[in-house]
Amino acid sequence: MQPQPVIAVLTGNEPVHGLAALEQVAEVRITGAAGLPEALAGADILYLWDFFADGVRQAWPAADSLQWIHVPAAGVDKLLFPELVASDVVLTNARGIFDRAMAEHVLGAVLHFAKDFGRAAAQQQQRQWQRYPTTDLAGASVLVAGTGSIGRCTAALLTAVGMRVQGLGRTARTGDPDFGTVHASEDFAAVAGDFDYVVLAAPLTPATRKMLGRDVLAAMKPTAVLVNVGRGALADESALEDALRAGKLAGAALDVFETEPLPGHSGLWELPNVLVTPHLSGDANKQLPALAQQFADNLDAWKAGRPLMNVVDKNLGFVAS
Repeated sequence: MQPQPVIAVLTGNEPVHGLAALEQVAEVRITGAAGLPEALAGADILYLWDFFADGVRQAWPAADSLQWIHVPAAGVDKLLFPELVASDVVLTNARGIFDRAMAEHVLGAVLHFAKDFGRAAAQQQQRQWQRYPTTDLAGASVLVAGTGSIGRCTAALLTAVGMRVQGLGRTARTGDPDFGTVHASEDFAAVAGDFDYVVLAAPLTPATRKMLGRDVLAAMKPTAVLVNVGRGALADESALEDALRAGKLAGAALDVFETEPLPGHSGLWELPNVLVTPHLSGDANKQLPALAQQFADNLDAWKAGRPLMNVVDKNLGFVAS
């Protein structure tokens, strides 16, 4: 009889969903960051339920039997330290789970600015009845930076409400089923001025870090709106704040930041043309059961010797297929 796998589960304040089912098929070691080295010793699998937690690199020398790490998140940039990248340990993520929630968040952010809901909320607080002009989504142009599953779901939803969507990816191409035209990332500044909205939904890698820099911001329309649901470091945050203060952009909906939580001293809090949300674009009421089931399905595959789903290319920093 094959022995049960040993799973170290790094958890934080949130209880592990689906834990009882896991304990039926594996030896499960629940731990916080302080106890991770001890939990990793002899473990086959590391399940990063608290995917914001630190400590994996520090505990890495104790990972003497580790074969697989699963991250119940889309982004894995915090985890790609050199020792892991160079190892034979397989890394998987939660690709597909967050797509619809994040796409809906992007649509909500676009509507927030198109219909100026911020102004409506401010007027309501003052009991002020004053009509104001708004803009239509139909016919507006959107550039989605990131052509993975999140970007594609976002493109489909925005297209459904009549927006004209194109993509920004590693290579330029035409005839894409979701974007039609995909521009090369290296041409970001050259094409940014053609769009009313720019959405950042790319993974954070060395190639995408600060992809939205001063050159891209200078090229964007002063009436354009930025939506960032990818990672804070996809944008040069200082340059972005400067552009928003100077009126070189109409607004920005920011769900992610270079430092999280966003420090209280950040000037982004006070800007009236900025919508700040606390890294929740992927959250939805059905998320936790879906994450637990995805890991359970992958665990079944691992135990049976079948290929795992959502294997991350550790050199690229995302699921390549």
